[in-house]
Amino acid sequence: MAPESPLLSMSKITKSFPGVRALDGVDLDVQAGEVHCLLGQNGAGKSTLIKVLAGAHQPDTGRLRWRGEEVALRSPIAAMRLGIATIYQELDLVEHLSVAENVHLGHEPTAAGFVVRGKAAKASTAALLERLGHAEIDPARLVGELSAAQQQIVSMARALSHDVRLIVMDEPSAALDPDEVDNLFRIVGDLTAAGVAVVYISHRLEEIRRIGDRVTVLKDGRAVANGLPAKSTPTREVVALMTGRNVEYVFPGRPVSPPSGEPVLKVRQLSRTGEFEPFDLDVRPGEIVGLAGLVGSGRSEILETVYGARRPTSGQVLVDGEPLRPGSVRAAVRAGLGLAPEERKAQALLMLESVTRNVSVSSMSRFSRGGWIDRGAELGAARAATRELSLRPDNPSVPVRTLSGGNQQKAVLARWLLRGCKVLLLDEPTRGVDVGARAELYAVVRRLADEGLAVLLVSSEVPEVLGLADRVLVLREGRVVHTAPARELDEHRVLDLVMEGSPAS
Repeated sequence: MAPESPLLSMSKITKSFPGVRALDGVDLDVQAGEVHCLLGQNGAGKSTLIKVLAGAHQPDTGRLRWRGEEVALRSPIAAMRLGIATIYQELDLVEHLSVAENVHLGHEPTAAGFVVRGKAAKASTAALLERLGHAEIDPARLVGELSAAQQQIVSMARALSHDVRLIVMDEPSAALDPDEVDNLFRIVGDLTAAGVAVVYISHRLEEIRRIGDRVTVLKDGRAVANGLPAKSTPTREVVALMTGRNVEYVFPGRPVSPPSGEPVLKVRQLSRTGEFEPFDLDVRPGEIVGLAGLVGSGRSEILETVYGARRPTSGQVLVDGEPLRPGSVRAAVRAGLGLAPEERKAQALLMLESVTRNVSVSSMSRFSRGGWIDRGAELGAARAATRELSLRPDNPSVPVRTLSGGNQQKAVLARWLLRGCKVLLLDEPTRGVDVGARAELYAVVRRLADEGLAVLLVSSEVPEVLGLADRVLVLREGRVVHTAPARELDEHRVLDLVMEGSPAS
């Protein structure tokens, strides 16, 4: 029997931007009802390819066939009309509109030629949310009031509000806890069972084996592998294809003896009502302490409260024995704290500015003379800081938006390195960062700790916490339920602790 024709066929797709050939003759075939995983390091061409598929970019050359017929996707609306929906990692929701308004944005329900608002839109949105396993989300609630995981669900509901035959999911699990990931995979399974195709992009290779049917790997704008079996292709082979070299999942070695100096960071009975209960914490120079827990357990809230971005209900934060003014980021930075937040593009980086300005922004007083900025000194200091972290390209004058995710994170770290911070707070440091760059970031963080920096780390990936941290605090529903050296824990033990009803010690 002849094989079924692909639902989508992209042939010899090329796309260039000034000075960059982003796609160089890429082929991609997707069958109806399959999960086709698209892999590659940052800068490999994945984002450009899915934007071509979404109608946001026009290819320079190449052909697209949809259901056997050649098509030209001139706009995102044209792609959506064919039945192609894209859910980007950076969700394009309107925060000041309601859930229902976002779901139906651009194609509001109509009757007799008139737009139907209110009850009809809310009812159809509620049905979609129930299909996605999230009937608890109120269609009337403003999207800006929702958590990142809930916003991801709203974006999926918007895609399903169209008559979709193919959905592109770009890092859909990045903001989800393990239960939410299970629900996501259930949704994907339901979609593919109904004949909908899914193009799935993720840096979490363990997900690919679990959910994928076939894999296409991009490297430097080319497809270096097409249609590999997702479940039987060894992870090492996939990593080698992505990076051009073998990359082992190993973390930098820990010090033989744990740091024993006086804590540089002390947290005493710190709490925020409704977010986390009172707890104590010490972090010594050269020590990496990890916070493990599900999304909503209070991990990020603790980091932001220590940093002064949230005002505590009770307790104190002390640096070198001196208490910080509660709820003051300025006081925290002056005392030597630096934060690399979870959403670095929105919360840390000036995306239209140069790497130099992003690195120097917290240390501008060093370069100001009589109201004038010494640009040469600023550039030299930024270059020294970025070179210490091996940031690429080695040109701090380029816009930070042109960097890969891993190098953008290095720019944030370079800012605090230049500032001379004593305590580095890391919230999801490798989110959206490819496999090869993760290993580099782990090595950077460990080296900074070895040089005397105190590090407080939050990550949704338990292996990352256990592999990088010296000591781990396990959180459940805003409460520290266990503290132990990382080498005494394993992933199963941590997951048992964070799940409701597990023992507290």
